[in-house]
Amino acid sequence: MKIALLGYGKMGKVIERIALERGHETVLRKGSSGAFDGLENADVAIDFSVPDAAVGNISACLNSKVPVVSGTTGWLDQYEKMTALCDEKQGAFIYGSNFSLGVNLFFEINEYLAKMMAKFPQYKASMEEIHHTQKLDAPSGTAITLAKGIIDYSDYSSWALKNATRGEADTSDCELAKQILIDAKRIENVPGTHSVVYNSAVDAIEIKHTAHNREGFALGAVIAAEWLFGKTGIFTMRDVLGLGR
Repeated sequence: MKIALLGYGKMGKVIERIALERGHETVLRKGSSGAFDGLENADVAIDFSVPDAAVGNISACLNSKVPVVSGTTGWLDQYEKMTALCDEKQGAFIYGSNFSLGVNLFFEINEYLAKMMAKFPQYKASMEEIHHTQKLDAPSGTAITLAKGIIDYSDYSSWALKNATRGEADTSDCELAKQILIDAKRIENVPGTHSVVYNSAVDAIEIKHTAHNREGFALGAVIAAEWLFGKTGIFTMRDVLGLGR
């Protein structure tokens, strides 16, 4: 395949190396301020840019009839706008908060555990995520996906950054009880660590995923691009990995 890389930072370079190892060709390397020259020659695009650039990158691909895989987080307030554009242009689009195989299995485990723990209200759910200091958004998209996975199968109604809302006068104890607090930390050279903890007065249950490097994210993005090529529609990594229920 001919691949357009939208975002050519550390992740973009790892994605390119893995794509070349798998026999693909790079026809566009676009940084934060580069042009889209060559996009029309691409079979598929992979967007790992920054929140402010993601919507423009995805729009350019869909308008050019180029299937696009996006792993950029922090722009999801416009996700429905992008899916509507994909439908309008009869394009192909995958967004993933995390393309790692291990993380997507972790998503499934998280939802399964949430279903079980919903029967035991004495356990309070909380989360921690740790990333490198260059990560611009907090909490991470992966943490948000994990939180939504818990909310979908429990009485929790929302998530919030730890200490961001606690103590506000208009936030009741009842609302706080239904809120999942996420502790977002930024530490040099940490690719990504996510923990979900259910804590009670007598014990705690914890599940955790630790990324050792960027390889897993990059490989998953390339596999998603390979899978998306030739398709039409809006998909997720659950489709790519055959984890549908």
